[in-house]
Amino acid sequence: MKPHPLPKTVAPLPDELLSGWLSRLAAANYCDDAELLAHIEIDTTHGTSLDFNIDAAAAAKIANAARIDPDVVRSLTFPAMTTREASLTAQIPFQHCLQCSREGLSLKHWRRAWAFDCQVCGTRLVPTLGKASGEQMPEKLINRARNGAARLEYAARLRSSKQLRRAMRAVTFAISLKAFRGDPLHALQGHRLEVRLFCLAAIDAAQSRPLVKAAISSSGIDDYARVALLRAFDKEPRLLAAVDYIARQRAKSIGAMAVESHN
Repeated sequence: MKPHPLPKTVAPLPDELLSGWLSRLAAANYCDDAELLAHIEIDTTHGTSLDFNIDAAAAAKIANAARIDPDVVRSLTFPAMTTREASLTAQIPFQHCLQCSREGLSLKHWRRAWAFDCQVCGTRLVPTLGKASGEQMPEKLINRARNGAARLEYAARLRSSKQLRRAMRAVTFAISLKAFRGDPLHALQGHRLEVRLFCLAAIDAAQSRPLVKAAISSSGIDDYARVALLRAFDKEPRLLAAVDYIARQRAKSIGAMAVESHN
């Protein structure tokens, strides 16, 4: 026998994620997510496991319980993505909108590495873990990070390998300067707000004279940062050579200025 439809249903909202809608559906029926999924006879206790892949049978069960069309259920999951776009989409929530979360919402665009402001209310997104408020970040850094996020989104939407490679190269170098011992993608989708902002800001900064910025930044960095620089330019030895050349020329210039000041 099919499970009986739920006493109450809720209408999905634009850009809503399936797991978030299931949570709202569970709350409307005075149960938690696990109890809801057990009633529907879906073999999982976490709705997030359905966000990226849901089969026709599970979609039909949910649709029957909520009295909606199965196509609507499937529309709440992420569509097919390129490998790069998938890598920039977090498997678990890493940021959210404080205002919309209070209303029980969980939206798809919050999972994107380039998401910066909530598309519903315009509030800046915050990490799901760690400090949600009280972090005094420089306004200039925030604005530059917002610009970097927009550039990353444009590159992802355009599916431009060149622009995405350039953006991730900036992130790779940026995490070395922040002494972040992790993967560039994790830095963009992690809970350390200051690292994420710095990486997004680096994407924006890299659009203007990136080699000079890398050369200036490479002065006095530690071995880990040097390795990160090599990783950032590992497939472009001519660019790495250019960075080294600019760094040497800059060091000579600074040395000459120091000698003149002593004379």
